[in-house]
Amino acid sequence: MRVNEEGWDEEEGVVVTSATPTPVALSPPPVASSGLQRLVVGYALTKKKVKSFLQPKLLALARKKGIHFLSIDETCPLSEQGPFDIILHKCTNKEWQQVLEDYREEHPEVTVLDPPSAIQHLHNRQSMLQEVADLNLSNSYGEVCAPRQLVIMKDPSSIPAAVAKAGLTLPLVAKPLVVDGTSKSHQLSLAYVDTSLSMLDPPLVLQEFVNHGGILFKVYIVGETIRVVRRFSLPDVNDYDMENNEGIFRFPRVSCATNNAEDADIDPCIAELPPRPLLEKLGKELRRRLGLRLFNLDMIREHGRKDRYYVIDINYFPGYGKMPGYEHVFTDFFLGLVQSKYKRRLSGS
Repeated sequence: MRVNEEGWDEEEGVVVTSATPTPVALSPPPVASSGLQRLVVGYALTKKKVKSFLQPKLLALARKKGIHFLSIDETCPLSEQGPFDIILHKCTNKEWQQVLEDYREEHPEVTVLDPPSAIQHLHNRQSMLQEVADLNLSNSYGEVCAPRQLVIMKDPSSIPAAVAKAGLTLPLVAKPLVVDGTSKSHQLSLAYVDTSLSMLDPPLVLQEFVNHGGILFKVYIVGETIRVVRRFSLPDVNDYDMENNEGIFRFPRVSCATNNAEDADIDPCIAELPPRPLLEKLGKELRRRLGLRLFNLDMIREHGRKDRYYVIDINYFPGYGKMPGYEHVFTDFFLGLVQSKYKRRLSGS
């Protein structure tokens, strides 16, 4: 880690740092005059993400713990900025991703959250849930599955035949194939009958709809830390719905914070959170398989099956600002990353 001269940019509300790097040796992390170790987090985020993530409560707590945030200018060479201890990013253009990959090779002492090559895995819903399906997680606390799904690349008229051939059961949830961070990529459609399937707009993924009591569990993962909140979701589908709905029903993003179900009067059997040991096992395995440390899972419990869960979506660097106590989770996470890296270097591993 390196010592920097810093100033506080009141207009932006973040710490601005600039300095000449000093050589890194097997020495403990630098300590500020306050006695706190000094840590610089560079960030390359959209304006919307900056506003939602870098909230005043996070910035204030971070300063108390010696953590400083520095905005990265994507139009300037990354090697000429910083120095950084951690880089936090959520940008999707390929040029920037290559810049980050090159920077990771040149600066192994800097932790990049997360590797662009690993994030790419979540930009396509065809591959997104494959690790969940391959995991085939089942223990005494329950089982975790991925819904059966089918990818349609083009030709809407071919969808009914493709669905019949794959043996998928209606109703089906249609989702855009590509996840690019736009609101459109999170829009859902629900098809009740096969004659309506040709009204869909490929490329897309069709997932079998699983009744889940209208409640979705948002499982936030930050390193080894897991937090879960309840959200209202699509209601269950019954025989009457199947017999009286023929078109395509489109829905906005159903798991957003405005659909908070934490204080709602819900059947305890539906509202009960997934068992902590099951989530810890799932989180650990997906961190390893995906190579990611910042993501969340949209998870449902099959209605009438207390121990069967489905992961229906995975998002990289989600809206953590909606997660209760996120400022404490992230400041501890950042400090833990640097301490762990220092210990590994000290041990030579």
